[in-house]
Amino acid sequence: MCTYQTVTTVLDGSGKGAQGWFRVTEGSVYFDHPVHARAEHTLNIDLLNPSLGPSARVAVELDAASARRLAAAITEALGSVPEALTR
Repeated sequence: MCTYQTVTTVLDGSGKGAQGWFRVTEGSVYFDHPVHARAEHTLNIDLLNPSLGPSARVAVELDAASARRLAAAITEALGSVPEALTR
């Protein structure tokens, strides 16, 4: 079942697309049917910069277990460095 619930957030970073590196200003996360991944439903993550047009987008589709492992890995990586570096 698709909920169409999307969580968006402001970001400050970079992404690499077909045209090279670009500034990432927004992120969207939602659980839905994938476009490409071989799973019934996936956690979909879009990193984008709408001001640069549709090509300034990096998309990821992960099955639920992979998404949880990625979230844990991000938390672990951030927790392993001095807090002063993450401000």
